[in-house]
Amino acid sequence: MNNSKDAVKLFKEGYNCSQAVIGAYCDELGMDLETALRLSSSFGGGMGSLREVCGAVSSMFMVAGLKYGYADPKDKALKQKHYELIQELSQRFKEKNGSIICRELLNPETYRDASSTKEGGLHKKRPCVELVECAAEIIDDVLNTRALASY
Repeated sequence: MNNSKDAVKLFKEGYNCSQAVIGAYCDELGMDLETALRLSSSFGGGMGSLREVCGAVSSMFMVAGLKYGYADPKDKALKQKHYELIQELSQRFKEKNGSIICRELLNPETYRDASSTKEGGLHKKRPCVELVECAAEIIDDVLNTRALASY
């Protein structure tokens, strides 16, 4: 199973960044695609096109919550552990992309692509496909590591 390729495929089919990421994990999460698409539909474009937290990042958090989230408000230890996981996902995305905020990620003056042949490495197109792929790669890596360490 290659979740990052599935996420890119969904994005290229027209789903928003959030839908593409969570949609790639439906089978693994035991969730039907339509429910996942509806749940995540509001988060595209940085939350309803507000350009706040990137939709791909929001879906990383949704996947983590569905996989390892807590339901008992009295379980403070699990809540803390889960928040640490969310912070780790956020930090890894930020390290790779410079931000988790959509408007910053889409700013052509700040988004850089090391593989670009354009002057100064400036990325002249919207980087959403790459961000969707990156989010899925991070989820795969972190969640596989967590599974091995028996979260």
